[in-house]
Amino acid sequence: IVAMDTATGEIGVAVQSHWFSVGTVVAWAEAGVGAVATQSFSNPAFGPQGLTLMKTGLGSEATLKALLESDEGREYRQVGVIDASGKTAAHTGKKNIKEAGHVVGDYYAVQANLMENATVWGAMAKVFENSAGLPLAERLILALEAAQKEGGDIRGKQSAAVLVVSGEPTGKSWIDRKVDLRVDDHEEPLKEIRRLWEVHQAYTYMNDGDVAVEEGDFEKATELYKRAETMFPNNLEMQYWHAINLANTNKLTEALPMFKKIFALDPKWKTLTPRLIDNGMLTVSEGDLKKIMKQ
Repeated sequence: IVAMDTATGEIGVAVQSHWFSVGTVVAWAEAGVGAVATQSFSNPAFGPQGLTLMKTGLGSEATLKALLESDEGREYRQVGVIDASGKTAAHTGKKNIKEAGHVVGDYYAVQANLMENATVWGAMAKVFENSAGLPLAERLILALEAAQKEGGDIRGKQSAAVLVVSGEPTGKSWIDRKVDLRVDDHEEPLKEIRRLWEVHQAYTYMNDGDVAVEEGDFEKATELYKRAETMFPNNLEMQYWHAINLANTNKLTEALPMFKKIFALDPKWKTLTPRLIDNGMLTVSEGDLKKIMKQ
């Protein structure tokens, strides 16, 4: 599936296949440009070439036409393209292995080949259309899960990928690439990609918390770390930085039992703690540091 979130402008592509590391071949996207899914005897060149063509101003249909005209193996290919305006185009060559087909809708296109059933791409389209309001990555995963419920790849499951980029480019790829998750070889790639998506969301809070620490806003950092910890209450990393920022905001009484639990489970966090004084990440007094280290 290639798709756009009309609320945020984000553009994404997602895929599952019984093939190793499918994301490195099928999924291509660039902020402010568009996305390409190139599959079924995939021509990986369609990814970078398609993005380059859209950068010149070509829309999705013209881009797809140019790609196919340049490829003698076009009837073996299956391709989905979405441009920066959200217009989509798709192609399923006559030599695709059944069951194979696609649906082009408003702000999305779904493609499937080698499926157990011919209901797969219709189910993907329906779920995407009915999930408006959710984050784009979530909607893409839901579409893949809908495909699997219909039987999915007749050969089975092996890998999956989700790639989401911002609608407006900043010129900084590390900012523009919002979600980049890949499961290269797994018995249950969709279950694993969903788990990674949940971890990704939690660590987005962690990363924002780190930025707040850099800016000296420990109250904001505490709240962000707490949100992450709520999602993964057994994650010691999240617990630890939550406790650190409670201590930094004069809530040591609340932080101490957290430190005690963390240090008991992994003493290396205790070893780390005094090292945070020198760079200002832990701003407690010498007396309060002693209280922490006694835990």
